[in-house]
Amino acid sequence: MEFSRRDTLALGLGAAALTVLPIQVNAASEDAIAAFTGGADVAEGGVNLTAPEIAENGNTVPISVDAEGATAIMLLATGNPTPGVATFNFGELAGSQAASTRIRLAGTQDVVAIAKMADGSFAKASSTVKVTIGGCGG
Repeated sequence: MEFSRRDTLALGLGAAALTVLPIQVNAASEDAIAAFTGGADVAEGGVNLTAPEIAENGNTVPISVDAEGATAIMLLATGNPTPGVATFNFGELAGSQAASTRIRLAGTQDVVAIAKMADGSFAKASSTVKVTIGGCGG
């Protein structure tokens, strides 16, 4: 099989585009985290994130999150074209700071939960979900 100069150039540009794409996706989730936290440090732990290890269908992946003493919890799917999934706000009279929902995942990726605590600090938990059938156009 012979490659022309045009074929080689097209393959090279395609490979370069694929290596840059994950960086842009991660940058979008990092920007969302920075906007939510205001650039403050985020500690690991303090948030319980429950997600399946393997999701048979990326269209409906059950997720639950709770953080004792949180005023808000943000969920992100770092591999989705739009990483922000939901933000749950809790008032003073909330019985518990917990939420559950079903989300759509484009493929195998990390799901991240960041909680804003009542004292102004931030806590984080993440879980990798392996999707066997694509959800967001996959």
